[in-house]
Amino acid sequence: MVETTPKRKPGWIRRLWRLGIRLAMAFVVATIVVVLLLRFLPLPVSAVMIGERVETGQWPTQVWVPWSEISGNMPLAAIAAEDQLFPEHHGFDLQAIGKAFESNQRGRGNVKGASTISQQVAKNVFLWKGRSWLRKGLEAWFTMWIELLWSKERILEVYLNVAEFGPGVYGVEAASQRYFERSASQLGPSHSARLAAVLPNPKKLSAAKPSDYVLRRQRWIERQMRQLGGTAYLDSMR
Repeated sequence: MVETTPKRKPGWIRRLWRLGIRLAMAFVVATIVVVLLLRFLPLPVSAVMIGERVETGQWPTQVWVPWSEISGNMPLAAIAAEDQLFPEHHGFDLQAIGKAFESNQRGRGNVKGASTISQQVAKNVFLWKGRSWLRKGLEAWFTMWIELLWSKERILEVYLNVAEFGPGVYGVEAASQRYFERSASQLGPSHSARLAAVLPNPKKLSAAKPSDYVLRRQRWIERQMRQLGGTAYLDSMR
């Protein structure tokens, strides 16, 4: 019986395979380095802000402030409005994702999104606007690393500094000064709830001239803030 040696893959396939592995490893390393750096550095700009600059030709207004200069009412309002399981989950609210999936399967309109605050940070800081499976995959990828390498406090700090609170107005400091003529450190429960009320759609919902819907949502958020236990609830993140 004549033995035959197994055929080797052509050289160009092996080179392509090695290149793919190197690129994947480089992407992982680059992700870790960038996310680690952003754990400590302020973010004067985000991917979403850059996108708005491209669209409008103007840089949006944003003023970075550290966690210590943000009233505790504002992160509490954001959690109450957007992600009440934020201190407990690891980036993904599986229950909310399941409900959103079921609603989509039934063809219901205006389905509430299942994005956590961590996912929103990943989208705002690293990704472009739009919807695609690639973007969703990258969102999950960056969310995982943000949750692994940042504290919950840091995630909230970045979120409140890069979130859009109105057309061209990004970050809680710029929003607080624009709409209430005060710094973010001076925000009380009502003003914080008002800002959080516009987060789902800051292009259409206004904190300066709130509609009946915004006022109703503001009152609901204030009730949620009290039910969570006030700013003492933030201690659960430590």
